Amino acid sequence: MRLRRTTAVTATAVGALALALTLPAAPAGAATGPFTYVYQDSGGPHVGLLSDPPSRECLTLPEVAPEFIPPAHSPRNYTDSTATVFTGSDCTGEYFTLRPHGGHASERLKLRSVVFS
Repeated sequence: MRLRRTTAVTATAVGALALALTLPAAPAGAATGPFTYVYQDSGGPHVGLLSDPPSRECLTLPEVAPEFIPPAHSPRNYTDSTATVFTGSDCTGEYFTLRPHGGHASERLKLRSVVFS
């Protein structure tokens, strides 16, 4: 009886260890790295940051969400995923794609939301 219980506990521990070793280091469904953009408020220009943003989820940039506020510009994509930026909130309007690992655009590109592949 004791041998069966010890074998079952050992098998469970080995299974848990094997599962832990196969899990990815980064959270599932997340782009790894920073995404930055510039936005303007009454204090002047500021740099916004999305760090390790979720993938396949539309993110409206909080600093420029209301349509009466000027949109953000100058995005820089240092994540490991493609970033598609949109001129409107909720990933609406015209869009532009930034490649991973350094894709960027000038201040002429206006954005209010982004989604990562």
